[in-house]
Amino acid sequence: MKSIYFIVGCICLLAFAVMPAQAFTAKALTINLDTNGNAQVDFQYDLSFTEQIAVFANIASPANELKAGLENNLHREVTVVKADSSSAEVIIPSFASVSQSNGTETITTPAFSFANAENAIRQYWWAPLVSVDLSPDVTTISFPDGYQARFLNQISFISLSHQIA
Repeated sequence: MKSIYFIVGCICLLAFAVMPAQAFTAKALTINLDTNGNAQVDFQYDLSFTEQIAVFANIASPANELKAGLENNLHREVTVVKADSSSAEVIIPSFASVSQSNGTETITTPAFSFANAENAIRQYWWAPLVSVDLSPDVTTISFPDGYQARFLNQISFISLSHQIA
């Protein structure tokens, strides 16, 4: 009887060893621009059970990791307002450029991509334990006059220019 428990236990361990990796999945990215080009960014995501344990055990500090990653890629200071197991709020000063010509104001966002972030995540020791999908289901960029640009399941984004009425 003990050998049956041992065999069942080994089969369970083998099943856990070959089961698919846990996933970090981007759900929604919302970028709200103000008239000065500053961005308030809201990023909604799902963390797997394994990743939630790491966050709550403080193995990984989501706010510090997010801040460091954004500052390295954007080459400017950012403020992480909140980062938890399901969302992050970030303020990015001067995210978009603002120009005026003939009395018309134009706001231009930079092109950006999460592909480098996916590659950076693969460098961590825990990378084999997770499957990362940083292409948000829905990305919305909102301009101060209410105009919105929406993208579905994209990892890279082109620069957008919009004239403010």
